[in-house]
Amino acid sequence: MKKNYNFGYTKVNRKQKTKLVQNVFSSVATNYDIMNDLMSLGMHRLWKKRFVEIIDVKQNDVILDVGSGSGDIAKEIIKSKLSNNFYLLDLNKEMLEEGKKRLKNEKNLKYIIGNAEKLNFEKNFFDKYIISFCLRNVTEYLLSIKEAYRVLKPGGKYCCLEFSTPKSSLISSSYKIYKSKILPLLGEVIAKDKNAYKYLSESIDLFPSQNELSKYLIESGFEKVESINLFNGIVAIHIGYKI
Repeated sequence: MKKNYNFGYTKVNRKQKTKLVQNVFSSVATNYDIMNDLMSLGMHRLWKKRFVEIIDVKQNDVILDVGSGSGDIAKEIIKSKLSNNFYLLDLNKEMLEEGKKRLKNEKNLKYIIGNAEKLNFEKNFFDKYIISFCLRNVTEYLLSIKEAYRVLKPGGKYCCLEFSTPKSSLISSSYKIYKSKILPLLGEVIAKDKNAYKYLSESIDLFPSQNELSKYLIESGFEKVESINLFNGIVAIHIGYKI
């Protein structure tokens, strides 16, 4: 019996999920910053700055940025002048092209169209594995985390920034109404794609809890696993080390 996966609240097979996610990001690629502003109420830039601080890049780290999108995390790290040895990987060609445009003056960046669940790298290759607002779009979370563990060097660090569940019930209920009712309408008016924003909202609802994600990390072999809440838990940074 074939396994079904969630594309938002719709059940689809593996091939359909991959294709549908690609279509969503092809649709929003040129309006990616607008999408992030709508999804985060404009807070994503602050969250990403904090994310970069926690990644804690060391001199000459080799970094894999999965779901690199428009390259905003890479750009922030490159500012530090600690490392520009970046591999930017995205499943979507249009998103990768957006990243190339924005990082056209940077050197030593490698752009790769690829799938987080099957990375075309040898084991023990990277010092840092980073994934920002992407994991919830992956078909099998555990498989992608196991791949992250495989390609990280001993001592390597896994860092994931993703939407989560607010700790305050008042904030949680208010944000849920915003995501489910207001966000798709804004997506239709501003980005001309209501369905893409409907999916993105639903993908947040269906994403594993912090405890569940920690279990995936531990099952994959990571140690010193922790979750750091930002903005009352609307987003969280998930960390694990390959010891």
